[in-house]
Amino acid sequence: MLRKNEDIELEITDITNEGNGVGRYDGVAVFVSGTAVGDVIKCRIVKVNKSYCYGIITGFLKKSAYRIDDDCAVSKTCGGCSFRHFTYEQECELKNSFVKASFERIGKLHPVYEDFVGCDRISHYRNKAQYPVGVLDGKAVCGFYAKRSHRICPQTHCSLQPECFADIVDFVMEYVNRNNIQAYDEQTGKGLLRHIYLRRGEHSDEIMLCLVVTSIHRSVCFDELISAVTERFTEIKSIVLNENPDNTNIILGKNTVTVFGSDTINDKMCGNVVAISPQSFYQVNTLQAEKLYTIAKQYAQLDNDSVLLDLYCGAGTIGLSMCIGIKKLIGVEIIPQAIENAKINARHNGIDNAEFICGDAGKIAKILYERGERPNVIVADPARKGCDRQSLEYMAKMQPDRIVMISCNHATAARDCAILAELGYNPVKVRGVDLFPRTTHVECVVLLTKSDIGICGGRI
Repeated sequence: MLRKNEDIELEITDITNEGNGVGRYDGVAVFVSGTAVGDVIKCRIVKVNKSYCYGIITGFLKKSAYRIDDDCAVSKTCGGCSFRHFTYEQECELKNSFVKASFERIGKLHPVYEDFVGCDRISHYRNKAQYPVGVLDGKAVCGFYAKRSHRICPQTHCSLQPECFADIVDFVMEYVNRNNIQAYDEQTGKGLLRHIYLRRGEHSDEIMLCLVVTSIHRSVCFDELISAVTERFTEIKSIVLNENPDNTNIILGKNTVTVFGSDTINDKMCGNVVAISPQSFYQVNTLQAEKLYTIAKQYAQLDNDSVLLDLYCGAGTIGLSMCIGIKKLIGVEIIPQAIENAKINARHNGIDNAEFICGDAGKIAKILYERGERPNVIVADPARKGCDRQSLEYMAKMQPDRIVMISCNHATAARDCAILAELGYNPVKVRGVDLFPRTTHVECVVLLTKSDIGICGGRI
């Protein structure tokens, strides 16, 4: 059995969903971060469990053919880009294998796997960033939380974010330190500024600046900043203050006040004008999301007589991208502000065949079923935790011709599809789509059909 602090030689043969390399030593799995398949390393064991161990690299005996230079100075401490040290081609192969493994191992399912969709742009692709603010050596700093911690890694120039974000955040932080504005301290609960939150329209270039504070009433100290930052950065069309006084890991509080410009910024998604508020769900990679939604629309196979139910609809971007030429769209979302955005988006795009309902997906699905709604197609795009049982049961009870599931978590998607298979809907095909290059995250789209008409797939 391996012992802590023991030095070994190890060949890396696989990568986990979390981004750790895997090698085997005397039959024991050893997980090592920062490695690539094909690396042969000198490894020091730092943690020993009954059936596996964790190690760190102390040297290289042979470097993988996939390994490339890491161009980020803080990637090892930040931990956001677990795949920055090897080629993007290898990253896509790994992510495709992650999706397949989840459906086969977790779901016990065997759909057709369509070609993985990689991203044309692997840097500066995000339209959203949330920077925690804290104190380091007596100075207010912001950046990103180090992996599996709430320790701030000071860094504003992230290669996944638009370059203008770093300029805006640096401008704000210079003002904060010059005016001795207190950064929030998680340990004591004291301080004013908790997060700097930015959103940007990919097609419009409009930017929203949101300052998350413990008290809006104390935020008059930002009056000079609001004037200065909007003069310096003319693409800022909205500044909002969000109040979060609670001792919580949740970033946004319930109270939001607009202090400059409009309550929302505008962008385009699949040709539709979209209003985006601080609370709205909006895919962080706009150009790749448009590819994702196009695949979902192809899977949906809608026509003039189709009724489409869009569960977990957010600001309505998925349903609105599909509803031209169909009979009716019904969108369901639990966040009130997102539903208001969806209604605005429909109105701004001249769409009059859409109904948006605010509430829990499972409860609303039950109500829709009881009022006799029988959609031809259901699209579901749940959060990472996936769908609850009630939502899945009523999706099946409505007896749609097709269910299209979009998921940012292939493990919960596989679990949910296994439940739907039990309820009579087999996964016909799955396609992985990378919206988050250089990170471990990957989206997938799944087409499910009634068991009696499914062309393949189902439970093993």
